[in-house]
Formats: sequence, structure tokens, C-alpha cells
Amino acid sequence: MSKNWLAYTVSFLLLGGAILLGLTVGTVSISPVALWNPSSDETAANILWNIRMPRVVLAGLVGAALAIAGAAFQGLLKNPLADPYTLGVSSGASVGAVMTLFFGISIPFLGSFTLPVMSMLGALLTMLAVISFAKMVDRSMKMETVILTGIIFSSFLGSIISLMIALTGEELRQIIGWLLGSVSMRGWPYVQMSLPFILIGSFLLWLNRRELNAMLFGEERARHLGVDVKRRKMVILIGGSVLTGAAVAVSGTIGFVGLVVPHITRLLWGSDHRHLLPLSFINGAALLIVCDLVSRTIISPTELPIGVITAFIGAPVFAYVFFRQRKGVA
Repeated sequence: MSKNWLAYTVSFLLLGGAILLGLTVGTVSISPVALWNPSSDETAANILWNIRMPRVVLAGLVGAALAIAGAAFQGLLKNPLADPYTLGVSSGASVGAVMTLFFGISIPFLGSFTLPVMSMLGALLTMLAVISFAKMVDRSMKMETVILTGIIFSSFLGSIISLMIALTGEELRQIIGWLLGSVSMRGWPYVQMSLPFILIGSFLLWLNRRELNAMLFGEERARHLGVDVKRRKMVILIGGSVLTGAAVAVSGTIGFVGLVVPHITRLLWGSDHRHLLPLSFINGAALLIVCDLVSRTIISPTELPIGVITAFIGAPVFAYVFFRQRKGVA
């Protein structure tokens, strides 16, 4: 068995195991038999298909989106510390969501979808603003300029969020809860809303897998290899931003998935983006499903924000990998 086949086999087994655990383990344990024969237990079937299944699917989609976006940004920026939140798109999405909660905005024909739609709109406007500002400063759009622009916008939008939190009253708990991340009680409509954006963003990154490989050798070398660097950078930035905006819009800000998963996947299976992107997608889904399972069972019946769990798992793992790698270099 080749290394790539082994990588996909291990990743799919991990994802399958995570999905099985996510569906069967909880406050109410569900027998695996109920998965194949829902009619055997009507109550279990209702919990399974209306509560746990959409939650597991949404957690998987969010984890996959953040991980593949992180893999693309790390390759594009040639920096293993880059993540989907580098360009400030998540801050834009957060501003849209926090404004909705703070001002009690409810668009009649959207109803409960006002928050994710406003969040997605905030992410889109931020992405357009960052790219436009970076092009004004530097027409060649060097990555250093794009990163600095993202940091500027992220800091500014972060201050707006802090201002609204400082002025808020009863909405404080709801805002903080959203910012810490959760996929609880979202349901199938949220899956249906986020799925098209996640598929489109992932497809845009997948189309540029070979260009990402070429850019690992530097922009000049990539140009000599026939890559339209400026155009490809734009497409990758848009694809990654669409994924980030879609993920943040339905789950809030969930850290470390887009940082740790691509980094560990690269260390284990190599940096070829033809395989790194899909493997990060699969492993990111598996990780967030497991993190969501831990968040809702560790102090059941109370739920922890999923962002807390990803930070607890991600920070030590990343520190271990980082120091081990540095020790190897030394």
C-alpha cells in the first residue's frame, strides 16, 4: 500500500469512527442498531435524525472548511502559523453576528437565519475591503501587504466587537457564547445554508492545488513555471475567505482547527497540496466532530463551547509538534 493510500485509509477510518461516536454517544445513548433500523426505537430515531445527525454533519463541515482553508493559507503564505483567520474575515463575520445580537436585528423573511446571513455578509464585505485596500497599496498584491492589511482590519473590527460587548446588557451571555463557538441546536437548515459555500470554496482551492505546490518555491519560480501568480493568489484568497465566512457564520469563532490539522497532516503525509487539501478536509471534519462530542458530554447535561475544547486540545498538540520540530532542526 502506497503512502497516499495509507493516508486516505487512516483519515477515512478516523472520520468514520468520529461520526459513529458522535451519533451514538450522548446524554441518551443510542444503539448502533438504531442507525440501520430507525423504526426499532422511535424516540432514538427522532433524537438521531433531528438533533444529532445535523449537529454531526454541521460540525464536520465547519471543521473541514477551516482545515482546508488553513492548509491553503499556510501554503500560499509559506507560513505554518497561518490560519483561516489571518485575513480578518472571521472578524468581519463576527461583527455581523454581534451587531445582529446587539441591536436585535431580525429581517422578516429571514427570521432565525438573520444572524448567519448578516455574519456571512460581514465576512464578504471584509474580504472585499481587505483585497481592495491591499491592491491600492500594492498593485502586485505581495502576501506581506495582504497579511498586514488583514491584521489592520482584524484589529479595527475587533475593537468594534469589544465596544459592543462593553455597551451590551442582557445580550452579553448570548454574544460571548456565539464568539466561543458552537454547533448546538442548529439543525438541517444551517447545514443546507452553509453547504453550498463550503463546496464552492473547497472547489476553488482544489482547482489551485498545483499552483499552491508551485508557490512553495516562491512567486518568481512559480511565474517561471507558467503560473499567473496574481490571479491565482486572488482565487485562493477568495476561496479561503468564503470557507472561513461560511464556517464562522454558522458556528462562531472556533480556533486551532485550521492551524493544527493542516500542520500535523503535512508532517505526517507530506506537503503535496494534491493530497494535503483533501486530507486536511477529512481530518478537520473528524477532529471537530470529536471536539463537539467532548463539549456536550464532558460535563453533561451542561455544554461547553466547542472553541474551548479545540483550544484545550489544539494548543498542547501544536506546542508539542512545534518544539519537537525545532529540536529536530537543532
